[in-house]
Amino acid sequence: MERDSQFIGQSGAFLDAVERASRAAPMARPVLVIGERGTGKELIAERLHRLSNRWEEPLVTLNCAALPETLIEAELFGHEAGAFTGATRAREGRFEEAHRGTLFLDELATLSMGAQERLLRAVEYGEVTRIGSSRPIRVDVRIVAATNEDLPRLAREGRFRPDLLDRLSFEVITLPPLRVREGDIEVLADYFGRRMAAELGWEEWPGFAEHVAEALETHSWPGNVRELRNAVERAVYRWDDWSEPIAHMVFDPFDSPWKPSPQSQALDNLAPQHRAHDSAPARAHASTDFDSIDDLRGAVDLHEKAILQHALGRHRWNQRQTAKALGLSYDQLRHCLKKHGITNSPADQGTDG
Repeated sequence: MERDSQFIGQSGAFLDAVERASRAAPMARPVLVIGERGTGKELIAERLHRLSNRWEEPLVTLNCAALPETLIEAELFGHEAGAFTGATRAREGRFEEAHRGTLFLDELATLSMGAQERLLRAVEYGEVTRIGSSRPIRVDVRIVAATNEDLPRLAREGRFRPDLLDRLSFEVITLPPLRVREGDIEVLADYFGRRMAAELGWEEWPGFAEHVAEALETHSWPGNVRELRNAVERAVYRWDDWSEPIAHMVFDPFDSPWKPSPQSQALDNLAPQHRAHDSAPARAHASTDFDSIDDLRGAVDLHEKAILQHALGRHRWNQRQTAKALGLSYDQLRHCLKKHGITNSPADQGTDG
């Protein structure tokens, strides 16, 4: 597989899903791939194709959500010249393009009921009919479809054809979200970090500071592996000193005290120090298990330490700049660092600025 198509992970839940895909690959049967955004559904579809007997034939991909309802059927099944306004010449559909190969239908749940009906016939009989034609065309296509929706629920609600669901669900592979893949966050972060460091020409890989590694583990990762890759690569390219562990991580690239907001007027009334500091540390530990803390003081101390560590990392461990950004005096910052046992830098080196 290509560099961006590698499977990285060691958790049992992840390896089980990959193994199921490997076992299903040689079967010329439809497969449904279910998972949250960023879990690697397209990678599983590619694996199903590359390990099948069709690996030398086309792997054709169609994002069903990327086209308006009026064009999706023409894209799937093709059309004859003059079939509709703008159809100046005949065109093959994705089914014909994928003949003897694999057709990957991403965002399957967004298909209209009309398109679902025609798709059912194509799956059932191996025939498609171009729009504007009455002549069916035989096709040999293996269907792999993906969605982040609960298709059985949509079928019960009348929003997805139950008979189509039955035809497509010979095998269903449900990908685990990153937050339950025990041990994989560290492995993936290290992989993406090293790759980005090599791209930037760094002489060595310094790794992550302890508080950043902890924040990576406690983040909820709603965007899963795709979000993790972006966060890690962004942190690496923003970090200038490859000799020091990366000590600052921004999880939300849109976070800014100046971002447009309907509550901007209310924000203007906040004290400058509350608007100026980066709120990423708060979100980084938003998923911390505070239930395990028996007292309010302990929870406050944990949160305060996270804010200090991320602010220090953001300002390259320059304590005077960090104090200014947090609205503290230099002595107040030094007191907080001593209170939480925070050293001068991730490598226990450096100056106090």
